[in-house]
Amino acid sequence: MKSTIRTFAAALIASSALLSLNASAHGNVVPQSVDTTGLPPVGDKWADQNPYRGNKLALKIGASAYNQNCARCHGLEAVTGGIAPDLRMLDRDCVDVKNDNKKKACFKEIDNYFLTSIRNGKVRNGAVYMPPFEGVFNQEAMWAIKTYLEARRDASN
Repeated sequence: MKSTIRTFAAALIASSALLSLNASAHGNVVPQSVDTTGLPPVGDKWADQNPYRGNKLALKIGASAYNQNCARCHGLEAVTGGIAPDLRMLDRDCVDVKNDNKKKACFKEIDNYFLTSIRNGKVRNGAVYMPPFEGVFNQEAMWAIKTYLEARRDASN
């Protein structure tokens, strides 16, 4: 009996150690392509703010793109699981700004931060926290994801 308990305990410890190793890394993850057919082209120049704010097709495309490419770190439906920041909160501070000009400037600043982050990724002390997506996603896909995140922020209020 004691031998069975020891064997079970050893197996439990080994499996939990293996599980923690698997949970601590994503491994090689291949980004999924994003079909932006139907969205108005943004052009070759990078937009400085979201051109698809309120666009229903961009919302649909962004939801799919987010859930295929971003959810593994930022959480399903943009509700963080604790690995990476909750992106519903990204521009939440702008919502309560009373002055219209300041509110627009706030959203524009956050749009710029979002675009810089998704294009260049996040690296600290040589460790990659988020890979760069420039060259993987086109500009339309990036802004469609931002449109989705804005809708999720509004839904969480």
